Amino acid sequence: MSTSTLELRPDAATGVSGRATSWLRDVWVMTRRNLIHVRREPQQLSDATIQPVLFTVLFVSIFSASMVLPGGGDPKDFLVPGLLALNLTTGSVGTAIGLASDLHSGVIERLRTLPMSQASVLFGRSISDLLATTLCAVIVLVTGWFLGWRPTTGVLSILAGFALVVFFGYAISWFCGCLGLLIGEPESAQGIAFILLFPLAFVSNAFAATQGMPTVLRVIANWNPVSAVTAAVRELFGNPNPSSTIEVWPMQHPVWAAALWSVAILVVCATTATWLYRRHTAD
Repeated sequence: MSTSTLELRPDAATGVSGRATSWLRDVWVMTRRNLIHVRREPQQLSDATIQPVLFTVLFVSIFSASMVLPGGGDPKDFLVPGLLALNLTTGSVGTAIGLASDLHSGVIERLRTLPMSQASVLFGRSISDLLATTLCAVIVLVTGWFLGWRPTTGVLSILAGFALVVFFGYAISWFCGCLGLLIGEPESAQGIAFILLFPLAFVSNAFAATQGMPTVLRVIANWNPVSAVTAAVRELFGNPNPSSTIEVWPMQHPVWAAALWSVAILVVCATTATWLYRRHTAD
């Protein structure tokens, strides 16, 4: 990336309003920079476009034929919310790769010399990844619709479920941002992020009711934030939710649990990522 192509503010603005406007402009410039990279290398969006289609088709085709749900229900309606949570969790790895690449290639060192808010680098990355997360969620639901998945609640409830899972994906992207800044090497960041996120996604109720799991795994799964998000989406979409019979607080109040998990992850990881970024750019 050539830093000379960034249209950053020439002078620092004064006053609260001026600083806010300048910060928003910087964030937009960094977001635009990331979107331009995607336009030039569209394969970067494979985890938000191709992966959700493959995962949804394969998992629904493989599991739905032989799945019997506790309490009954269509396995397709059970699986699609789980696939939504899975794809948005694992798709956040791109944040770790992007930030690690910027560190490894020296881009961040060049950006720190410009008259801009350094925090805008992180927020620009997070916003561009939020757009990718939203696209991924839409593709999962559209693919699920063609495979036979159907929500049974009203429009507002469906939109709330969609917003909740996208917000969770946004929070997880900040966790991956911490990994990228901490590791600083793209291949290593990708590998470690997958090692951490895949167990988080699979030791959950995304693809199987937790009632039949071994005791240790069942406890972990019932308190797993991915399980809370998946159960919340199932509840808001009106899809089968066997977890509602489990006497554990996150499964009895999945919407609240999912929202609290997302806020906690976002606050902790955004704060940590900002500190890590400042450490890398300190003189």
